[in-house]
Amino acid sequence: MTGIGAALPATTAWGLGPLQQLIDTPGVTDVLVNGGERVAGGHRAWIDRGAGLEPVLVPIEGEQEVRAIAVRLATAAGRRLDEAMPWVDARLPGGIRLHAVVPPVTPGGTHLSLRLLRGARLDLAALVEAGTVPPAWSPVLQALVARRAAFLVSGGTGAGKTTLLAALLSLVPARERIVLVEDVGELRPVHPHVVRLEARHANVEGRGAITLEDLVRQSLRMRPDRIVVGECRGPEVRELLAALNTGHAGGCGTVHANAAGELPARLEALGSLAGLPVQAVHSQAAAAFDAVLHLRRDGPGRRLVEIAAVVGPGAGPGAAAGLSILPALVADDADPAGPGHSGPGWPVLAARLGLASRVGPC
Repeated sequence: MTGIGAALPATTAWGLGPLQQLIDTPGVTDVLVNGGERVAGGHRAWIDRGAGLEPVLVPIEGEQEVRAIAVRLATAAGRRLDEAMPWVDARLPGGIRLHAVVPPVTPGGTHLSLRLLRGARLDLAALVEAGTVPPAWSPVLQALVARRAAFLVSGGTGAGKTTLLAALLSLVPARERIVLVEDVGELRPVHPHVVRLEARHANVEGRGAITLEDLVRQSLRMRPDRIVVGECRGPEVRELLAALNTGHAGGCGTVHANAAGELPARLEALGSLAGLPVQAVHSQAAAAFDAVLHLRRDGPGRRLVEIAAVVGPGAGPGAAAGLSILPALVADDADPAGPGHSGPGWPVLAARLGLASRVGPC
C-alpha cells in the first residue's frame, strides 16, 4: 500500500464538509471514502488526479461523520439514505455525481464515491496532443462524424469514453441538432445546438422515475439529427437500436466493455434486459452501428487502442455467424503514438467512410 498523503486543511463548507478540500484540488476527478478507514490523525480517503488512486488524509473523526456527510449529500440531491434505502446514486448541485452505500449493505461502514465533471473541454486536436488518440487515426474519427456513421465508444470505468465522445460531437456541423440522453449529464460537447434529456430516479415514495428508455423514445419526437445515449447499460438499448434502424443516422453512445471484441456479448446482455432475443440483437446492431472505438486506461494515461468495424453474419472477411466486431486499426503498445497496424475490418470501415483512397493504416 502506498503511503498516506499529507493531511489537508479542513473546511466549513456546507454539504461536503471536510471533503470540499479534495473537490477543490486541481485535477481531481474522483473522491472515494471507505467506511472503517480511520487512522491516526484523521480518516483515509482516496483521490484520482489522472495517475490512479492516491491516499490522502482528511480530518474526519470516524464512521459517524462519514455517514453524516453521505446522508447530508443525499438530502441535498433530494434522495433518501438509511437502512431502508441503503444506497443512493444521484447528481449534486454543480454536477458532482454521488454514490453512497451504508450498512447493512456494507458491514464495514459507509462508502462514499464522488465523481467530478471538470469544466475543461478537450477537442480532438487536444486529445491527439495528449496522446489519447494516435495522430494517424484523427482523419478516421473525423470521417466517422462527417459521414454520419453510427458508433459506440467502449472501455472500462475512467477510460475516457465520455471525453472522446464529447470531442467527436464537437465536430458535428453547427446546423445539426444533437439530442443527448443521459442518466447524469456528463457530456459537454462544444456545439451550438444541444438538447439535454436526463433521467430521474424515483422519489422517496418510489414514484416519479423517468428512465433512459423513456427519454430515448421522447428524443425521437424532437426532430433530432443525432441521438446520443451517454451510457448504454439497460433496456434503453432496444430503443436506441430501433431509432438507428429507422432513419436516425449518426447516433452514438458509450458502453462498458473490456475489449471491442466483447461488444456482442455485452449487447446481448443489455438486450436481454429489454426482452430481445440474441438473434434480434445481432441483426439490429449490425444494421445500426458502423464502428466501435475502444479505449484503455494505461496507468496515468487513457488511450484509444482500437477502431473496429461492426458487421453482420458473413458480411466481411473473418465475420462470424452472428454479430462480428472486426479490428480495423489496432494500436501498437510499443509505439502508442504510432499508426499501429490494420486488421481485417479496415477494408470494410474504409469503404464505409470513403477513406480507401485517402487514408490507410501503416
